[in-house]
Amino acid sequence: MTVYKDRIDTIRQQQNIDRDTLAWLLETQEEEVLSYLKDSAREVADAVYGKQVFIRGLIEFTNYCRNDCYYCGIRRSNPDCDRYRLSQEEILSCCREGYELGFRTFVLQGGEDGYYTDDRICELVSKIKELYPDCAVTLSIGEKSFASYQAFFDAGADRYLLRHETADEAHYRKLHPKELSLSKRKQCLWDLKEIGYQVGCGFMVGSPGQTVDTLYEDLQFILELQPHMVGIGPFIPQKDTPFGTEQAGTMDQTLRLLSIIRLLHPHVLLPATTALGTIHPLGRERGILAGANVVMPNLSPVAVRDKYKLYDNKICTGDEAAECRHCMAGRMKNIGYEVVVARGDYSLM
Repeated sequence: MTVYKDRIDTIRQQQNIDRDTLAWLLETQEEEVLSYLKDSAREVADAVYGKQVFIRGLIEFTNYCRNDCYYCGIRRSNPDCDRYRLSQEEILSCCREGYELGFRTFVLQGGEDGYYTDDRICELVSKIKELYPDCAVTLSIGEKSFASYQAFFDAGADRYLLRHETADEAHYRKLHPKELSLSKRKQCLWDLKEIGYQVGCGFMVGSPGQTVDTLYEDLQFILELQPHMVGIGPFIPQKDTPFGTEQAGTMDQTLRLLSIIRLLHPHVLLPATTALGTIHPLGRERGILAGANVVMPNLSPVAVRDKYKLYDNKICTGDEAAECRHCMAGRMKNIGYEVVVARGDYSLM
């Protein structure tokens, strides 16, 4: 067996990676190596989830945010952000349309918006679960207290996405203002896991200041946390932020890391993100073929999609929900995968 196959097989068998191997996989230009990495990751994903791709209906319900993260277009100090909030009825209308299209997971994503109190979130979650008891509700609304997370869980929330962004303290400081802390972000993830959520963390690939060492820390944190989901996508600058002129992350590096994460954590739910589709027309397809198994079409009203500008040039801002759903099914079919009508829970089988 060749040396490179042996090294990649070791990652797969031991579900661990050392810093030198990570650097090699991120830097090599050997197509044979990259092909074997991708194929190995795809084999692992297929062994757990088959040729199935899970879809999540993404509802971006508010772009107000109290935070001022340097990379984010909806940061509080951006005066050019056209703010909006969806009403409960508008959100439920998105769910209704999504349910009819076959979605069985709704992802409620927004900035850390004080208008949406714990009571409002609990009422919304309870209503969705009452109307669609066979569906999963995922929240992605930032850092909250243990009591808040518990209340959302008791109301029926099943999953929670909270990207850690970087597990390296110095790198975290480059990306965030001083009022935010890595220790608190990590504690939130541990709290969510303790409560019983299916938990998702993640990071941007190619964010300013990212290095092999910071990525190694990210992977070690993922191995420690053992999340049910990991969301990674390329960093894409947004023009109205301090990082507006920084270089974007690449599809190539994102695909390598998707494959590595799949080998390290075989059962993880791993999205091929919208950001990946934004930097390359076939980005999401390439993501699936590199080991991902989740896609997240947008169910938000078309009128607000272009206002949720975490980064520039986001795709599908003008598509109706039905277009997104059927387009995604066709795209996955073209590469030999089937979009399934299911909750798409984390599987230990």
